[in-house]
Amino acid sequence: GKVVVLNFWASWCKPCEQEAAEMQQAWEANEASGEVIFLGADYVDTEPEARAYLKKFEIDFYNGPDMGTKISQLFRMKGVPETYFIDREGVLQYVKVGPFASADEIQIHIDELLK
Repeated sequence: GKVVVLNFWASWCKPCEQEAAEMQQAWEANEASGEVIFLGADYVDTEPEARAYLKKFEIDFYNGPDMGTKISQLFRMKGVPETYFIDREGVLQYVKVGPFASADEIQIHIDELLK
């Protein structure tokens, strides 16, 4: 019953770094509403580097490793960063391949799903 923003990222991915702060900012703008869940899936990475990345960008929404690339295979991911917007009924509504330029750009897609 919630909107889901699923972001695939990796600590070795420079474009991921470009959008990390924006992703966190968008999460903070939506966290209190309880209507949106952000999930991060760390793609082909090592735990120490992934933890350092999350700490560096002060990311505090739920994140975990994509063990054996099982999640990314289900979504037929093309590369990182890649973000999926899933509506309240669990239907994939939008896919962004590549980094977001701003938190506002992320919010536009969230707002469409909250209508």
